[in-house]
Amino acid sequence: MTTPPTVGSLVSARGRDWVVLPESAPDMLVLRPLGGADDDIAAVFPDFEKVTSAEFAPPAATDLGDAHAAGLLRSALRIGFRSGAGPFRSLAGIAVDPRAYQLVPLMMALRQKTVRMLISDDVGIGKTIEAGLIASELLAQGGAKKLAVLCSPALAEQWQQELRTKFGIDAELVLASTVSRLERGLDLGQSLFDRHPHVVVSTDFIKSTRHRDDFVRHCPDLVIVDEAHTCVAADENSSTQNQLRYELLRRIADPKADRHLLLVTATPHSGKESAFRNLLGLVRPELAEVDLGSEEGRRLLAAHFVHRKRADVRQFLTVNDGLADDSLAEETSFPSDRYFKDETYKLSPAYQALLDDAIAYARERVTAAGDRGRRETRIAWWSAIALLRSLVSSPRAAAQTLRTRSAAAKATTAEEADRLGAPLTSDSSENDALEGLDVAPGAEIAEITEVTGTGAEIAEVAKTGKGDARLAELADRAARLEGTADDLKLAALVRHLKKLLDEGYHPIVFCRYIPTAEYVAEHLDGKLGKKTVVRAVTGTLSPQQRLQRIEELADEAGDDSAARRVLIATDCLSEGVNLQHHFDAVVHYDLAWNPTRHDQREGRVDRYGQKRDIVKIITLWGSDNGIDGKVLEVLIKKHRQIRKDLGISVSVPDAASSGVTDAIVEWVLMRDRQRGQETLFGLEELGAIDDRAAELETEWKSAAEREKTSRSRFAQRSIHPEEVAREVAAIRDTLGRSAETRDFVRHSLSALDGVLRDDASGAGDFTAEVSGAPAGLRDVLAPVLGGDAVELGRPVPFRTTAAVARGEAALVRTDPVVGALAGYVLNAALDAKAEGPRPARRCGVIRTNAVGDRTTLLLVRYRFHLTLPSRSGERELVAEDARLLAFEGSPANAVWLPAEKALGLLDATADENTAPAFGERTMSRVLDGLPAIKARLEAYGEELADELLASHRRVRSASGEIVRGVDVTAQKPADILGVYVYLPASGAVTPTPTPAATVAVAGGAA
Repeated sequence: MTTPPTVGSLVSARGRDWVVLPESAPDMLVLRPLGGADDDIAAVFPDFEKVTSAEFAPPAATDLGDAHAAGLLRSALRIGFRSGAGPFRSLAGIAVDPRAYQLVPLMMALRQKTVRMLISDDVGIGKTIEAGLIASELLAQGGAKKLAVLCSPALAEQWQQELRTKFGIDAELVLASTVSRLERGLDLGQSLFDRHPHVVVSTDFIKSTRHRDDFVRHCPDLVIVDEAHTCVAADENSSTQNQLRYELLRRIADPKADRHLLLVTATPHSGKESAFRNLLGLVRPELAEVDLGSEEGRRLLAAHFVHRKRADVRQFLTVNDGLADDSLAEETSFPSDRYFKDETYKLSPAYQALLDDAIAYARERVTAAGDRGRRETRIAWWSAIALLRSLVSSPRAAAQTLRTRSAAAKATTAEEADRLGAPLTSDSSENDALEGLDVAPGAEIAEITEVTGTGAEIAEVAKTGKGDARLAELADRAARLEGTADDLKLAALVRHLKKLLDEGYHPIVFCRYIPTAEYVAEHLDGKLGKKTVVRAVTGTLSPQQRLQRIEELADEAGDDSAARRVLIATDCLSEGVNLQHHFDAVVHYDLAWNPTRHDQREGRVDRYGQKRDIVKIITLWGSDNGIDGKVLEVLIKKHRQIRKDLGISVSVPDAASSGVTDAIVEWVLMRDRQRGQETLFGLEELGAIDDRAAELETEWKSAAEREKTSRSRFAQRSIHPEEVAREVAAIRDTLGRSAETRDFVRHSLSALDGVLRDDASGAGDFTAEVSGAPAGLRDVLAPVLGGDAVELGRPVPFRTTAAVARGEAALVRTDPVVGALAGYVLNAALDAKAEGPRPARRCGVIRTNAVGDRTTLLLVRYRFHLTLPSRSGERELVAEDARLLAFEGSPANAVWLPAEKALGLLDATADENTAPAFGERTMSRVLDGLPAIKARLEAYGEELADELLASHRRVRSASGEIVRGVDVTAQKPADILGVYVYLPASGAVTPTPTPAATVAVAGGAA
């Protein structure tokens, strides 16, 4: 080529056509394949490779298709778009189909020059998707160049997978276990945060002073903080870990850094106003002090805060949201409710005797310590709580606790004893990091050797005489109680699990301690039926191993409808992990002393993508152990009632909650051993429980009222539903609607010799067996479905929901299976020499009752130059769009039809056959006359450019500085991809359009 090609023009190189991108230079062309994705971009050097100007070839009159050809080609083209021209640049290229309500945070973010957001939607709504949408859009537009996600190490790999598979963002894991390997690959003086542009970082690893300074110096310009409520300190009494995290975030959020910051949490307000204010201060310093009750304060917060519950988004964009009709209405299928059932059990005589003796021992220790000082009292107190909690958990946990040194025993002060003892024995919300908290606590406070192992091993060690002899004797007795004969709690679990399994449920059983989970899994194995697979996941496994074991459990159970899955887990899985695809019921084997922990456990299965409408929750509690009944009554049931009344969870006030549990423990320890004969002190302690429960209820109700007021006061009002509806309509016009994708998949697979079977549920799901499809299709499907599914004929489930399990395909345009199918159909349509069935064609002549005059439908591809402002300057991009245009009569005397009539032609059916020779002659005349409509196509391209410019400006309307830099121009000429002529059938008088979604394969084939 002698003259360098212009940006947006077509060139031919390496045997294919390409679009020239703005990054090109005279000596190096940056090219994207025509209709391809950014992953396919390549650099070509004209001095060394042949590059020629190219024009998109017109259709061939001899390559005629049937009545479905136009719709299938259009759908294949739109599904394949990865560089949309609309204001949301990334939506065409991500592998997730966002719900309409999930666009609200994105629209809010695009109105800010420096994005600062607190995303606090309810559990299961999709905060990760909302944050990912903002991140991918900022990266696509050039508003950000690098990304860091700060999260718990347990969730790091899940974040990495979500970013990679759904948003195409490859992020490196920066964890304590990976940093050495990463640092070995650095150049001298190089920071790993400069080497790796996108990272997922363990908050607990990076908060230390050793690593924090380097991270802050080289911190990416976009940061997402997951579970942000754990990273703020309420006051100087907050834990050291909280204070370190808060200091890290304060430095990252420094306004001088001009850094995008997304804070993600379902619980922004933990009941402590100071912590909430500190969280808001990270978003914008003024929010830490402003009067949020004033109109000014609410308006300031509204621009940065998203806070919605499920009821707010279950049905969205309806007339109830102020829209004129329900044409864009979207219903999100969350489980409608949780069904709670509290099941009780009683201790066996041997277990009751052990508990009584252990309580007597603990009482003596606490009483004796009271005479020695406050430090000794607090150590004995935490040792007693550890003993009681492990005893009501399981015999194995009790035995291990009795033989393990108390964490508080090494404390030198009472305050240190509280700091060391509380995390392992209480469930305060301050104990935000669940890693390591499922180990069995210790009760021994003498100098003894720490021992771990099974109950039998611990019992054997007990005989050595090391440590406290009474504790050793209690441990030996506990070890002998394993099994359903003496452990009636385990027997009750077996009974209730069998009932759940008979009803078709796949339950998760949550335990407090690792020894309990291992003990339960060991004793359940083989007792729940031949087709039931039982596995345990605890903190002894790494986060990656936990997810791997869950997948192995699902694979082992298989697709047999009679197979059942039972997962035994500790709270290492109670936060952030999505388990709704494999499980649909929860059993609380051990009561948590913080009801928020129960809510977190239940939220693993009660979330978007759960197929059951009702999630079943069973809570086991001991009626005669003195603890469970009061915890259930005072904490768990009240939490459920508040959640039912408000539709959301309200965190229990920690101080008041601890007061109640402390009172319960004091009553248990101090009551007379002869049951039914309460001492005066015991009655006083019962009264203390009631008093503290009343204080808790008052404080909790107050917190609930504040939350209710907060939800009303801070409801998302910065983006009106009408604004969302307008952008959703534009997105669907460009990228297609779900019904179009579903019809495309069904028609294409049927035409390509796939075997389809409808699901009995009637929800629109179906399975497809593709082993008999053309080899080319099998080749493109194998990488995304797996070779077994393609070659061995395993039916592939296609689901109408976007939330699908592994091995299933979602009927959305961004699903990899749908994308591979669309690519194959499009390529086959463009290659007239392709072997095998070709469902889509570039031409067609159809006789139909849907028209009264000869009507020509055009499928036209437009390319646009976009100039988008960013913080680093203007960025030029090339994007594509596909439109349908239709006219009556000949091209020279075209009468152009409205857009809705052009779209309606896709639903027309062939009512008479068309002779091939006649079809070719008709198509040849139309093709020869197309130059006459060139001016109209170019004018329409200018109209589209104006519409796109208005859309870009509208989305950025709140920032005049950003609006002023936007520009959109159309590239000429447009590409005519398809030409379809509709002729009136014999005797047709007036057009009678066929309703949408009723297209049937009729005649009209060439």
